[in-house]
Amino acid sequence: MHHDDRGAPYVQRRVADKKPRRSWLTVLTGDPLATAEAPHETINKKVGLAVFASDALSSTAYSTQEMLVVLALAGAAAFTNAIPLSLVIVALLALVTASYVQTIHAYPGGGGAYIVARDNLGAAPAAAAGSALLVGYILTVAVSISSGVAQINSSFPALYPYRVPIAVILTVFVMLVNLRGVRESGMVFAVPTYFFVAMMFLTLIIGMVRYFTGTLGVVQDPPPMEMVGLAQPLTLFLLLRAFTSGTTALTGVEAISNGVPAFRVPRSRNAAITLVWMSAILGFLLIGITYLAVQIGAVPSEEETVISQLARTVDGGRDIIYLLTMAGTTIILVMAANTSFAGFPRLAALLAIDGFLPRQLSTQGSRLVYSRGITVLTLLSIGFIVAFQASVTALIPLYAIGVFLSFTLSQAGMVHRWWKSGRLQPGQEVAERGSTLAHDRGWRAKLAFNTVGAVATGMVTLIFAATKFREGAWIVLVVLPLLMGLTFRIHRHYRGLSTALSLQKYEPEMRSTRHRVILLISGVHKGTLRALRYAQLLSSDVTVVHISVDPEETARVQHKWEEWGEGVRLVILDSPYRLMLEPIVDYIEYIASQRQPNDTITIIVPHFVPRGWFDNLLHSQTAMILRLRLLRLPNIVVTDVPYQVT
Repeated sequence: MHHDDRGAPYVQRRVADKKPRRSWLTVLTGDPLATAEAPHETINKKVGLAVFASDALSSTAYSTQEMLVVLALAGAAAFTNAIPLSLVIVALLALVTASYVQTIHAYPGGGGAYIVARDNLGAAPAAAAGSALLVGYILTVAVSISSGVAQINSSFPALYPYRVPIAVILTVFVMLVNLRGVRESGMVFAVPTYFFVAMMFLTLIIGMVRYFTGTLGVVQDPPPMEMVGLAQPLTLFLLLRAFTSGTTALTGVEAISNGVPAFRVPRSRNAAITLVWMSAILGFLLIGITYLAVQIGAVPSEEETVISQLARTVDGGRDIIYLLTMAGTTIILVMAANTSFAGFPRLAALLAIDGFLPRQLSTQGSRLVYSRGITVLTLLSIGFIVAFQASVTALIPLYAIGVFLSFTLSQAGMVHRWWKSGRLQPGQEVAERGSTLAHDRGWRAKLAFNTVGAVATGMVTLIFAATKFREGAWIVLVVLPLLMGLTFRIHRHYRGLSTALSLQKYEPEMRSTRHRVILLISGVHKGTLRALRYAQLLSSDVTVVHISVDPEETARVQHKWEEWGEGVRLVILDSPYRLMLEPIVDYIEYIASQRQPNDTITIIVPHFVPRGWFDNLLHSQTAMILRLRLLRLPNIVVTDVPYQVT
């Protein structure tokens, strides 16, 4: 080993100037970005609102409708209860928002509920929070895209039979935009987000003016009311069901806390301000839409959404303002999926770094985004869209339970954090994995606040599980433990691998005093002779092995080897039952059993590489299968020697 003047090992570094090749994919996703360009890919508050808030803002397009769907079981007279329910939801929104503002400042590295639970509650709660959020992100894409398609169907009923393929196409479109990078996707979606907000504010202002001047009226030619069960009296249980359906408006609130690193510095301050902006707009829209929907007598229906009924009643028909409102609503609902595409890959990367998901998800792609996570999210979301036929009502019961579980775990984690903060002395700091913990003079008040938040969101989680269990929430209650089990299985593998590879207490192995090489051949040709020359470079002790399944072919191999084999010994293994793998494995195990402790055995597997992928299909790939089988043998080195066919 070379050493420098100080005796340290000499290390040489070179910069690889080669850039990735351009392909059809780069035309869609953009030219690759260098790692040094990462600081330029951060976003400001205005773009951040478009990237991370579209999910929460878009939920106003269906949360009111989903409350009315449940209240419809008690008759249209029960619709007035949607107004006080929306006020309670907004109060809960304020509580959750204030909690996440604290989380953003405490954990400027992002991660939200997962990081908070990991650092304060332990591995199991962290896995539960991470799993719940991942499921929530997947369902966010399915619900928002399906709801966007429902808006299209309201304006153009003839497209209803094609709702599933339209939803799939829109999902792929959002995926492609996000593969271009966070900053670029934010710029693409910023204008539509603010256009939706402007159109909804305009609709609500006009509606309120017309209502208080007595010129608003009611919905003309309302669609048939949707019934999700048998008629029943207005009970507390029914109100709780309606409440949980409306709480879908809170989904997406946690996305900003997961994506703090995407903001420009000061990151925590910019992210917190964006979160407050989002919650204020969301609360105003939810109350306004619900209030006016009740006043005009809007009814929940799959054929025409409540937003469509509200817009055409306020505008006096399907005029240009109506069409613009519906266009803005459709776009924001499709864009709501963008929040998941921004949050899911980042969260999956954090879980992968901690060993709870495959490590491949922690690697950024050519555009400095986690492209593998984006692809996984797309495939899983499309699976839900197809399985539930792009029906918002069918998907909603699965939707918010995971999100509220993550809310609860996040706030419970913050409670423990403030308790730990109170145990520290003023000026004392403790470095944790996700943040630096210091003494906080207001820790008691913050602990009490987060305790109230944890209890409130925990109660909503239980209510959601109980009231929506038979409607489909049981699916999530089954999927979450399975996903948690999978994450722990992956974590156990990486932890065991880390222990096995650790250099602690490592004692260098004895150098090999003997190197035996076994070369496997199916015939004698140019590729075989190239592999033989390579084997002879490794050792003078080379054994060539051939499996005999055809006596005539074996005779030809033996004859050729006598001419071209350069005197290297040939072992022929007869296989009466024409097995290929088993005789080789048995022979290698026999040789391994005879070796000395410091012997090294290398198995060389030659194979030829055809020109194209189609030519590969014309061959049995025996070499590849054999190589995979031999890799499982302990203390055996397997070397592949390719021969390119020109």
